[in-house]
Amino acid sequence: MQSNPKGKIMLMNEEQLQEMSKTERKKYLYKLKLIRNIFDFGPQSNAELFTLLGISSPTSLALLSELQEENILEKKGKGASIGGRKPELFGLKDDTYYILSIDVERFKVRMAVLDNNCNYITGPVKHDITITPDLKSLDSLFEAIELLIKSAIFDHRKLIGIGMSMPGLVDSRAGKNYTYLIPGPEDNLQELMQRKLGYPVFIQNDVKSATIAECRYGLAYGKSDALLVLMDWGIGLGIIMDGKLRSGSKGFSGEIGHIPFVEDGKLCYCGKRGCLETVASGIALARMAKEGIQSGKSSILNQLSDQEIETIEPRIIIDAANKGDQYAINILSEVGVSLGRGIATLIQLFNPEVIILGGKIAAAKQYITIPILHSVNTYSMTAIRENTKVILSELGNDAGILGTVSMVIDKVLEMQIEMAGKS
Repeated sequence: MQSNPKGKIMLMNEEQLQEMSKTERKKYLYKLKLIRNIFDFGPQSNAELFTLLGISSPTSLALLSELQEENILEKKGKGASIGGRKPELFGLKDDTYYILSIDVERFKVRMAVLDNNCNYITGPVKHDITITPDLKSLDSLFEAIELLIKSAIFDHRKLIGIGMSMPGLVDSRAGKNYTYLIPGPEDNLQELMQRKLGYPVFIQNDVKSATIAECRYGLAYGKSDALLVLMDWGIGLGIIMDGKLRSGSKGFSGEIGHIPFVEDGKLCYCGKRGCLETVASGIALARMAKEGIQSGKSSILNQLSDQEIETIEPRIIIDAANKGDQYAINILSEVGVSLGRGIATLIQLFNPEVIILGGKIAAAKQYITIPILHSVNTYSMTAIRENTKVILSELGNDAGILGTVSMVIDKVLEMQIEMAGKS
């Protein structure tokens, strides 16, 4: 690490790299690769690291020693013996880097500062911000970000980047969201935010951020083929095949909420009729609750005011179901049956080891899983489905924030390695 004239601890920029000798640059490159491997795979021994990097054991030990002196790595106990003494394991120290992680929903934004080991430095801070297709809501978002950075107690010089997960069609490589916060034709959201905030910024689709978290910290860890079905206001799919996140050519893979599902069905906000989201999503659940209340269905939801009914959220309906409200249970079941039919199709297409159910509607637990499993058993082939587990995520609301932290660290290290590797 070096410091710029303002005293901000930073990874190298191109100008600093150009000032290095070839030997210094090569050493810096190997240090980056060591850090990335440890971040990707957890604490590792010297033998594992020098084998992965194709360098000698003494060279690897010298680099590890320097990284410990620089307070980036520390010893993390001992690994399994392979015939001799148990090897020392090296891992990233807490508080080496900080990342500001932002989880954008349709009507709320949650953000937190975490360190490189995903320890929360600030608890998630919530803001009632309605995300807009244009940039009208961006000033409110900037204000919330700047307030958190200013008020949070941590070494600001170690803040290496800002990551934002958000709904919509997100091309993370181009830094664009084609659904929300769309700037003019000559600009993109990522660059606009970088100019305003003064830090590297990376954006990602919310489902893919949650999928990254499941791969690193959740129930998809160690799985080669897994799917995440995120059940929020909309329905999205995260795809892990051969151990890798599959994003598609532009990053738009997994838009299962907009597959045709009901012939001549209700109009979806995407402009098409009969999408899966019109019958199996938080939007559908809220609409069904409103229709039931207005038609006189017996439910504790009738105790809501007109304003509360108009702005009803899935959480309210799930709370009613968990209190035994039969109407809330019935509409959750209806949503689950439709969603299960969609999941049965996914099982036929992908043959995954596991399907993880995440998002707000996952809080309904058995009221959503039982009807989903009933449809899966009805509509998918026995030989394919019997080896697929359908389970609820254990990460809860943390998934988007944790996945975004991992994305930022990966992107920053990737950029550094690319720059340092240039001749």
